[in-house]
Amino acid sequence: QVQLVESGGGLVQPGGSLRLSCAAPRSIFDICVMGWYRQAPGKERELVATIQVGGSTNYASSVKGRFTISRDNAKSTVYLQMNSLKPEDTAVYYCNANRAYFNTWGQGTQVTVSS
Repeated sequence: QVQLVESGGGLVQPGGSLRLSCAAPRSIFDICVMGWYRQAPGKERELVATIQVGGSTNYASSVKGRFTISRDNAKSTVYLQMNSLKPEDTAVYYCNANRAYFNTWGQGTQVTVSS
């Protein structure tokens, strides 16, 4: 029943880069705000970045300038480019699609930043 499929997580050293992908059905992708959230051990799930259908973006202050969210309409896929990664970025990253009366999540992908 999972409609959002994340990929690209893994282990990376501090200062390194990683790109996450989230593939969504066309019917969801075309009408929803897409976003990335993360949850670290012992912490609540938090917003990382969102992107509107029209392309407007928002970022958490902790990742601004380091992360970039984008969407490829032809592939109905949203990306999260993560640069200058820090140990505190370690978390399970979840893809999200949201609109009025609809909200769904991917299964999550683990990102670990460690030396």
